Formats: sequence, structure tokens, C-alpha cells
Amino acid sequence: MTLPADASATDAELLRIRGFLSAFTRRQAERTVDFPGGFAALDDAYALSHGNNHVLVDGTPDPAALPGVVDELLAHLPHRTVYVPDAAVGRACAGPLREAGYTRAVVLLMRHTGPVPERGGAREVHLPALRGPVAESWRRFLPDATDEVVEALVERRAARLRGAADVRFLASHDEFGEVASWADLYVDPATGVAQIEDLVTAGPYLGQGHAGVVLDTALRLAAAAGATTTFLTALADDWPRHWYARRGFVAVGEVHCFERA
Repeated sequence: MTLPADASATDAELLRIRGFLSAFTRRQAERTVDFPGGFAALDDAYALSHGNNHVLVDGTPDPAALPGVVDELLAHLPHRTVYVPDAAVGRACAGPLREAGYTRAVVLLMRHTGPVPERGGAREVHLPALRGPVAESWRRFLPDATDEVVEALVERRAARLRGAADVRFLASHDEFGEVASWADLYVDPATGVAQIEDLVTAGPYLGQGHAGVVLDTALRLAAAAGATTTFLTALADDWPRHWYARRGFVAVGEVHCFERA
């Protein structure tokens, strides 16, 4: 991962982004349970969603004790998911979690450093407009998922409305008014931090520029809302990170994601 030359500025941005992620996760959750070094974010309404039922390590836990803590906090769930937004802490926890049967993925935190786009073109939509396209996309990504799982992954978007002071769902449409691409935008005006999340394009519209329209619109709206730090996440080993880099995003940190079925 290549970081900007100004390490002090990068560190400050990374701290703000981590703080945003922690605060968003707490506000979105139906309930939280704290432990030394982090907390469990839980929501029984979306029990099948890992993104709504997981452990977030936002401090410095005892790595050796962490697997047992997670088992206790998530005992009522069929899955185990742990997010660690500090790369050094993630590396320290990797050994004990791996021995406990977890796999690890690395997600980049990418901050926008380019100029704010002059044009957008997407518009804000409400959740009902996204239900069909989002369900179809999940069936494409997870062809073996049950209808119950897909429904949870679609409906969980409603919980995100609690996560930040300003939450918007954006979409680009085709000439017939059908949703072609979409994303979430979360803005915290108090801290000046914004996140763009879940940028997805429906299968029939891939390669037609709709994702760029949504991304440009989100960047414009974030800037207009007072955000001075706008970021998104991308898997370290997948192609979208390079597409984001061409559009002005620079990796400033990592989230280590651990999962066990």
C-alpha cells in the first residue's frame, strides 16, 4: 500500500476516519456491548447480516483473549465477524484469530484527494426505489444465498439512516428511469467527515459510466455539506481500488476483517 508523502497529515486523516467508522457503527446498531478494546454492534432485526452484527475493535484488546470474547458476544449468531480499523492492532490479533479458525481480508481506507468533480448527474432516492436493484445485485454476488439472506441484506439499509446526521441514497438512472447504479453517502457535519459506501452497478449497465456519475455526485454533495475528508473502502486485492485511484482516491489505512462461519 502506497501512502501519501506527508505522513503527519495522513495520520490525522486516518484518526478522523477511524473515529467516524466507530461512531457510525455505534449509532447504526440496535444495541452495543462494550469490552476492553472495542464493542459488539448488534441488531436482531438483521441477524443474518454480518455488517449489522459484528465486533469492532477500536482500541487495544488482549489479542490472545479476543477469540473468546468474540465467541461470548456473538454466541447467539451462526457467524463470527471482527473488524479492526487499526492495521497494527489487526496484525497483532491475526495470529490468535487465525488459530481460532478465522480467515482475514484487508480492506483499504481510501481518501479523496483530487478536485471536487464539476458535474454529477445522480439524484437522491428513497429505499423502495433500491429494493429491486439491490436484491438482484446480491443474487449476482451470492448466487447460493437464500431468499431470507437476500432480504436481510436489502432491508438492512434502513438501519443506516441512524448512522450519521446526514444519510442519503443516490442513484443514476437510464433513459427509461430505471436504476442503473447506486451508492450511500454518510456525512457528519460536526467532524467534516463523509463516507461513500456500497457503490454498485446493476449487471445490464456495467461499463456505461453510471458508477462514475454516482461517485461524482456523492463527492459534490459531500463537499457541499461541509465535508473536508471524504473516504470509501475497497478490498486490497480487488480491481475497484485501481478504479478509485484513477478518480483521485489514495489509500491512507487498512481495516483487517476477520470472519468465521
